[in-house]
Amino acid sequence: MNPNFKGKHFITEDNWTKDELDIVFETSFDLKKKFYNEEPHLYLPHKTLFMIFFEQSTRTRNSMEAGMTQLGGHAHDLTPDKMQITHGEVAKDTAIILSRMGHGIACRNCFYGIGNKYLNEMAEYSKKPVMSLQDDVYHPFQGLADLMTIFEHFGRNTKGLKVTVSWAYADTHSKPLSVPQTQILLFPRYGIDVTVAHPKEFPLSKGIIEKAKKNTEAGGGRLKFTNNMDEAFEGAQIVVPKNWGGFGYYDVNHYLNNEDECKKEMRSNLEKYKSWICDDRIIKLADKGVKLMHALPADRNNEVTDEILDNPDISIVFDEAENRLHTGKAIMALTM
Repeated sequence: MNPNFKGKHFITEDNWTKDELDIVFETSFDLKKKFYNEEPHLYLPHKTLFMIFFEQSTRTRNSMEAGMTQLGGHAHDLTPDKMQITHGEVAKDTAIILSRMGHGIACRNCFYGIGNKYLNEMAEYSKKPVMSLQDDVYHPFQGLADLMTIFEHFGRNTKGLKVTVSWAYADTHSKPLSVPQTQILLFPRYGIDVTVAHPKEFPLSKGIIEKAKKNTEAGGGRLKFTNNMDEAFEGAQIVVPKNWGGFGYYDVNHYLNNEDECKKEMRSNLEKYKSWICDDRIIKLADKGVKLMHALPADRNNEVTDEILDNPDISIVFDEAENRLHTGKAIMALTM
């Protein structure tokens, strides 16, 4: 493994150069080949990863835990109720202690206005790499898996590829902004043309949009926003219909000081847009060879219909989910 990465934090791809990310993808493809050939790749023998989950997880926890096992190490599955976090222990103290006992810390904390700050505080005090398993701003491991999947289906030259990231209706919970924000930051760095569609009450964070515009200029892609889902789907080669909460509609401090009121308003706004669904009608507006991506779990028949999600000619969501394993292993192997 490249020693230049050892100890490097992974909280957002924005802190990694494109050359560094290219090495991550090469490592991911190599590890995937070894996995399929059942070729041992014990790059982290006897090493320990501490995983802290403030929220539930399927793909993230299992990809990281299985990945550490396949690399020869061990992952601790931790939740706040198993730690002194519930008694008020701060991120700084947790990071100092765990980084003295193991070789890496990974954390998911998606509380709006809190999660990313928590991870960065851990990174400041940890002696070992800190990895974001998703926060309120970024979901970097999902971004890697998304782009790896795009490479597999469309090749490594993604200049001009048309990707639509669209808000879609879901009523399960107010989902973080982190997945679409990671996508608009990362995809244009590889020359991809990204169109984002959302109702006016469900924008992404202004600061992230400004960063994404700079990444677009540097990478040669395009970034467009619209409040019309049909317009966004026209001619798209990849569509990503996914719900996210209306957090970006509010100033962070206003939200934290008026959380109950903001949540009530978000629920009211949500009910206006039940028609924002990826179904047979709208998919016909896209490119003939369109592919559907989604970070999962999908809110079936709200965000996307079963007819589309289960169509093997369109849906590549399970390739995308599997690649969480290979990209996760690449980051761990390189940084730990």
